[in-house]
Amino acid sequence: MRLRDTPTVEVTARLTCSPERAWALVADIELPTRADGELQRAEWLDGATEVAVGARFRGHNASAQGEWHTEPEIVEVEDGRRWVWRVGPADAPISLWGFEVDADGDRALVRQWAKVGTGRSPLSDFIDQHPDTEAAILDHRMSVWRDSMTANLAVLEQLAG
Repeated sequence: MRLRDTPTVEVTARLTCSPERAWALVADIELPTRADGELQRAEWLDGATEVAVGARFRGHNASAQGEWHTEPEIVEVEDGRRWVWRVGPADAPISLWGFEVDADGDRALVRQWAKVGTGRSPLSDFIDQHPDTEAAILDHRMSVWRDSMTANLAVLEQLAG
């Protein structure tokens, strides 16, 4: 695995609720704060109050490596179905993240995914310092993302039940 390949992680769950209920849950930017993961707190910026293209929010994160915040921008919304946010500048995003909801009979199929971008970040800086272990570094980072997303979907299953 190489950074230049912009790796992607995706997790999926079938929820025992309607797609409309699942959408209401995934469109809450505070959802991941209820699960184990790096995101500790999230708040809307610039007067935004809901998922909409151009809306921004601040995410406060923490891990063993320290604390940091990001100010993602929502770059795509298909109301009731999909929303995507970008971390970093439009011309060189650090990462793209998204939630998707599809009908599965009378239930909802929910996906969360994240893709490493081409922008400079602490991750790319660390890889530059340790190029011989790039694959292991990326594998670790993708597993952190996967674990967090899996925890998010477990919270969704509890809330949807």
